Amino acid sequence: MDGSRTSYPPVTVTARLDTPLSRWLWLVKWVLVIPHWIVLIFLWIGFLFVTVIAFFAILFTERYPRALFDFNLGVLRWSWRVSFYSYSALATDRYPPFSLGPEPGYPARLDIAYPERLSRGLVLVKWWLLAIPQYLVIAFFAGGMRAGWWSGGLTALLTLIAAVALAFTGRYPRDLFVLVVGLNRWVLRVAAYAFLMTDAYPPFRLDQGGEETPVKPWPVEDR
Repeated sequence: MDGSRTSYPPVTVTARLDTPLSRWLWLVKWVLVIPHWIVLIFLWIGFLFVTVIAFFAILFTERYPRALFDFNLGVLRWSWRVSFYSYSALATDRYPPFSLGPEPGYPARLDIAYPERLSRGLVLVKWWLLAIPQYLVIAFFAGGMRAGWWSGGLTALLTLIAAVALAFTGRYPRDLFVLVVGLNRWVLRVAAYAFLMTDAYPPFRLDQGGEETPVKPWPVEDR
């Protein structure tokens, strides 16, 4: 393979900063997203059960059943939209749809390329052993795990700073937006890897900005 070849990563996270944004709506978004959080609790319970089933399917067949993959991708998409609307970004005032689908019109999108084949060996170790360095990094970004979704930490702090700037100036600082999206992108890449949806190891790289850019192919461990 040509080492200079570039492509899009298997996990693509795109986001668009909506303008204008309300100066004060962010103060009550925690109330507005409660219906989503209730639904997501049940969806994440299903997500974990599906991941266990997918684990054994990959172990015996080297394939992630497509219907199960699509469901888990839908849960991650839903979670990303709610996070983008609420306190992982606060970058849109458009209420997230109650949907597992791609929702191309929404300003926050997530896509994961369906893998035709996954490693039987990696499925045994990648979600706990190989991902440990990534967990340490994103723990700093996200601060922990709550209700099946990452929250707190540096991302929440930067989002709060952006909210205060929005309240006093009416503008969401562009530099903060691209950094916040980059942090969320890193977390989502690790989530896709840890939950067995790709064998491509997440790069130790903060890709900032709302759009994905072509990069050299992600490394995939030997099978």
